[in-house]
This record gives sequence, structure tokens and C-alpha cells, in this order.
Amino acid sequence: MNSHFNPGERFYELDSLLEAYAQNGFAFSDTPDIPGPGLASYLRIAARNPERAATAVRQIDDLLTTGLFSEEIADEVEYLPRVQPPTGMSVEDCLRIARDHIQAVAQHPGRDLWSKPETRWEWRERFPGISELLGAYFNQDHPDEYASHDEALSDYLSATPGDDLDRVMREVPELLSLVQSESELDQVTETLGLEVLPPNGATLRQWFDYLGSAIATYRQSHP
Repeated sequence: MNSHFNPGERFYELDSLLEAYAQNGFAFSDTPDIPGPGLASYLRIAARNPERAATAVRQIDDLLTTGLFSEEIADEVEYLPRVQPPTGMSVEDCLRIARDHIQAVAQHPGRDLWSKPETRWEWRERFPGISELLGAYFNQDHPDEYASHDEALSDYLSATPGDDLDRVMREVPELLSLVQSESELDQVTETLGLEVLPPNGATLRQWFDYLGSAIATYRQSHP
């Protein structure tokens, strides 16, 4: 996700929530009973990390209490995605409905943990470590910057904190178990930022198995 906010800023999680709507037509379409596709994608991510849901609720409350058009938060609100409410409703009305759905997830997390992402935003939120690896090291500039896939991987390993490497080690088997076919894996990895083919003679699945093993081996020697 290309956020205008860094973690810790006043509305960073609200920005992420609205980006989920942006991937689904920049429109609020939720009802009190049923979340629309944008909110549903956010809820599937939040169910895996209830602290995100709790943060989103706090930030929505902050915005609604302060006032959407308050000069106090004008600079922050200016950079939030512009999501349109349906006729007869305000943005504040829509945020209140979204808040209730998110609050339910914060109070009862764990649902939809293994459901498959449905949007580009959701895939990248679900697999942020892989998205960073592919988007930064195996993008369209890869052939100009590296002589081989292994050289790029070596650069990634040496430049990436251990916690982030551990996250990718967890994400690789989850991705491969979630995506069964090679054609779907091709689509998903493109969504996650991959813009080069795997090394000669390897399928995508084989290459990802190799990536996971290589990172694990590196972590054993660099705890």
C-alpha cells in the first residue's frame, strides 16, 4: 500500500482502511448488517490482527469527535483517500457504520483467518514481507541492477532486519498453501510486485520454496 502516513501518525490506520475502499471504487457501500467489498477486505485483514481493528476504531472516534472539517486536523484529512458516501448519507454516517463492523472484529477476532484475499490492497496487506521483497528486489529494474536472482537475494538478506526476514519465512509457506495453481500463483506474485521470471528451469513454486529455504539458512547463521 502506498500510504501518505507512517505508523504512529494520527490517522495512519484510518488511511489504510480508506485505501481498502479506494481499491473498490472509492465508495462506501456498507449497511449496518453487511459490509461492502472494501470494508470486507479490511475486516479480513483486521481479523488476523485485532490491534489494527482497535486502532482504526480509536482513530475513527478521534476524527468524529474532532470533526471532519475541523482546522485542527485539516492537514491530515487532506491526504486521506476521498471515499464517496451514497446519496442521503454523509462521510461521518458511513464511518460510524464502518466503525461498528470493525469494533465487532476487535471484540471477536479470528474469523476468516484463512480466506483468500480478493483485492490488490488485501494481498499486499496479507503478505507485506513478500511484497517488499518482490517489489524492491525483483521489479522491472532487476536486470539492470543485478547479474542474477541470487545476487538480488543476497543484497536483500544483508539489508533486511531479522524480524522482517522471519516474517517472510512465515509468509512463504502460507502463500504457497493458499494459492494452489501455478497460473494463480503467477497472478498473485505479480500483484505482490514481481516483474521478472524465476531463474531458468524453475517454476514459481520451486523458486519460492528456494527463497524460503535460503532465508531460513541465512537466519541460522545470522540469528
